[in-house]
Amino acid sequence: MNNVRALAAKTVQDVAYRGRSLATQLPPILAQCKPRDKSLLQALCYGALRYHFRLKKLLQLQMSKPLKTKDSDIESLLIVGLYQLLYMRTPGHAAVSEAVTATQALKKGWAKGLVNGVLRNCQRNLDTLQAQADTHYSSQYSHPDWLIKKLQQAWPEQWQDILEENNQHPPMTLRINAQHHTPESYQQQLLKLQIDSTPHPHSPSALTLAEPQDVTQLPGFAEGWFSVQDGAAQLAAPLLDAQAGERILDACAAPGGKSCHILERQPQLKELVAIDSDATRLARVEENLQRLKLSATLHCTDAGDPSSEWNGEQFERILLDAPCSATGVIRRHPDIKLLRKESDIDELARVQQHILEALWPLLKVGGRLLYATCSLLPKENSEQLSQFLASHPEAQEHIITANWGIRCTVGRQILTGEAGMDGFYYGCIEKIA
Repeated sequence: MNNVRALAAKTVQDVAYRGRSLATQLPPILAQCKPRDKSLLQALCYGALRYHFRLKKLLQLQMSKPLKTKDSDIESLLIVGLYQLLYMRTPGHAAVSEAVTATQALKKGWAKGLVNGVLRNCQRNLDTLQAQADTHYSSQYSHPDWLIKKLQQAWPEQWQDILEENNQHPPMTLRINAQHHTPESYQQQLLKLQIDSTPHPHSPSALTLAEPQDVTQLPGFAEGWFSVQDGAAQLAAPLLDAQAGERILDACAAPGGKSCHILERQPQLKELVAIDSDATRLARVEENLQRLKLSATLHCTDAGDPSSEWNGEQFERILLDAPCSATGVIRRHPDIKLLRKESDIDELARVQQHILEALWPLLKVGGRLLYATCSLLPKENSEQLSQFLASHPEAQEHIITANWGIRCTVGRQILTGEAGMDGFYYGCIEKIA
């Protein structure tokens, strides 16, 4: 199948109606696509999922009864077509005719008239339909109701800004490898290629590009001069503050950006141990280490049951980048809105608590554990650490003093979009005698 709209519809169907992740589904679909169409296909898939709740509401407003489950590919095609009409510069007649043609590629020629009628009606009545959709927060901001309510409770003054930021395209930020360049010297390399970039206000190793670029075409990619990493994620290594001669544990390490940053900042560690329970993802850590010419000890093991790996030897620093709802990176992964469920939050909080308890005995007295998530929800963040501190008298908070984020009962929360960053939480605890 080479019809771009049909391929997009099948991908959206797999995510929205079959619960599969975009990261899993999109690469093989892109492989079926002509090279000139790849960027369009990617834009259609990301856009249709980013605005899925809004587009589906617009669709419902025009249809007297929903399509059958077996025709969710046609519903997905209509959502892709609506995305083109509302959010892309595709001429209306072209968006409609291309969607109609795609019904043939989906082997559902009976839907031609339906697709044509719905999309043309949307063109004619767009203002009225959008006004009706905007009476519901879920369709106005294109997020699930449960998540909107949780963000309203957690951030009563900022929830609308968060939702709007979640629908934006994220910037492309580089982490400059201190073993090769300063951000200033690499910025000059980029300027020679007429690529504009800006130093990040909170991460001293970061440059944010004015426009996204093909990383393989940037100077020194193969030589390890830089990596792509969001500005918020780049705060982990400075906060951990690893010192020469120390043993460091990076738990839930894949794909390895934070491990590599720690090693770039402090090349004289005794050892950095990176663990992850997913062998495929752990292989990406190894790839990143090799490209950057760095060395670490890798173990494929569950962070919730790690003790058998270490023979009792403890660590001066532990980074726990805990599994979480990823509600702070929705702008990068819009399928999170469709795949994440409210019931997941309690389960994730239990997993986080279990991992914290499992890792704590591995930390030396006087050592520091940095807890990080890309979540915006207090249950996974400040409430998690508050509960841990209350039950562990030998633990105390190491207060993070910074000009970024919002001070919480424990730790600091970055809300999506602050200084262009993803939503992130950091909390630091120390083990005392």
